[in-house]
Amino acid sequence: MGSKTQKLPLINLSNLREENWESVKIQVRQALEEFGCFEAIYDHIHLHLQKKVLDGLKQLFDLPLQVKLCNKAQKPYHGYVGQIPSLPLYESLGIEDVTSFTNLMWPEGNPSFRETIQSYRENLVELDKIVRKLVLESLQLGKYMDDHLNSTNYVVRVQKYDSPPNHEAGQPGLLPHTDKNILTILQQLNQVCGLEILTKDGKNWINAQPTSPYSCFVFVGISFHAWTNGRLHSPLHRVTLTGDEARYSIGLFSVPKEGSIIKAPDEMVDDDHPLLYKPYDHHKFIEITSLEASPNSLKDYYGA
Repeated sequence: MGSKTQKLPLINLSNLREENWESVKIQVRQALEEFGCFEAIYDHIHLHLQKKVLDGLKQLFDLPLQVKLCNKAQKPYHGYVGQIPSLPLYESLGIEDVTSFTNLMWPEGNPSFRETIQSYRENLVELDKIVRKLVLESLQLGKYMDDHLNSTNYVVRVQKYDSPPNHEAGQPGLLPHTDKNILTILQQLNQVCGLEILTKDGKNWINAQPTSPYSCFVFVGISFHAWTNGRLHSPLHRVTLTGDEARYSIGLFSVPKEGSIIKAPDEMVDDDHPLLYKPYDHHKFIEITSLEASPNSLKDYYGA
């Protein structure tokens, strides 16, 4: 189980102003260097919107399986995921285009769901951009800002974890893995915890328990780790379940656009930081490693 003593850094990103921008960007960079993750307080996602999202997810996951299976995608992690023998409690759906997804799930229409998820997505996209701006400025990579932000698509992923049989503690909801995208922003929508992050030294699992109703957890994906030539850590994380209530969460994944080549800027490579990875095509990497959870897969395929 996770450590009860260690905690992730807590950073308030709700009211950034010129006078605190400099100090916050240092906090963000240090958190992502040391933990690869931090808890962000972001009150732009109002409690009323969070409740509407939770209600919408319950409605979505209650749809018949044959309807959810219609959410197919050529790209790994973009469609329906469920019915996995090793993860019987886990079920999720990817949403690229909110309107198309809503019409697919509810041909008769569901404007409330569409508007709710679209609003939520827009808020998380703004948070994603804020974090990446803070990171690039802190690393003195501001000249790459526009290209970096404009090379991104976004996928929303909604997740449900059923409660364990007989309420057994410590049941796996999602196995340890690293995300392969740029940034992941996750928010727990009900009071059921379970997210855990492995410390950089690999010795302890930290329980990621939200300290505020406005908490989100921000993760570095492997492609951001590679683009910064290893300056940012991409952490292993998992979901461990207990209790008698299903767990609902939602995440925004910033993903390099089709054809994007991940190459560390020259400023990130020096004698103290030799090049870790050869330039690589992000989507080809995803195709050849779609079933791998190993944190070493990038090094195995593209190590310099």
